[in-house]
Amino acid sequence: MSTLYLIRHGKTEANLQHRYCGSTDLPLSEIGRRELSELHYGIEDVRFVISGMRRTEETLKLLFGDVEYETEPAFKEIDFGVFEMGSYEELKDREDYRVWLTGDNMRNVPPGGESGEQMTQRVLRALPQLLDRDTVLITHGGVIAAIMDCLFPQEGKTRYEWQPVPGHGYAVTGKTYRTIP
Repeated sequence: MSTLYLIRHGKTEANLQHRYCGSTDLPLSEIGRRELSELHYGIEDVRFVISGMRRTEETLKLLFGDVEYETEPAFKEIDFGVFEMGSYEELKDREDYRVWLTGDNMRNVPPGGESGEQMTQRVLRALPQLLDRDTVLITHGGVIAAIMDCLFPQEGKTRYEWQPVPGHGYAVTGKTYRTIP
């Protein structure tokens, strides 16, 4: 039985500033680089896949060195549209932002972006290709939360509860999982 390792990229300046960052291709912050350099996974003989965003490629290289990898854009973070790179404080007085935050947050689409439901469908369509052999996926918090929620609905966790801290994640084998590192 294969194992899927889901690892969230390291911290970016947007993470540190509590900004909506999905489609913006940011590098890791110095804090993110330092934190990743302190982690050790000891995972070998696996396929590596990243979302294609700079922060996932940098995380891969810091954690695993110069390894071969595949890029799968389906595992990119949600696109926050016009709210991209904004913070709550900057956006809270906008009517379109308040409308997006109210009601069904999974179905509400930010102007010019995608809903949580749309992102989840994109991710789940691509997920089967990762399950045929041991694979490390370096991706984003929202993507990991969507996968974990789909695979373990009986846990009853919210998307925010499933999101691992940067540089950490889950090892999923069959119907079980454990946190990593």
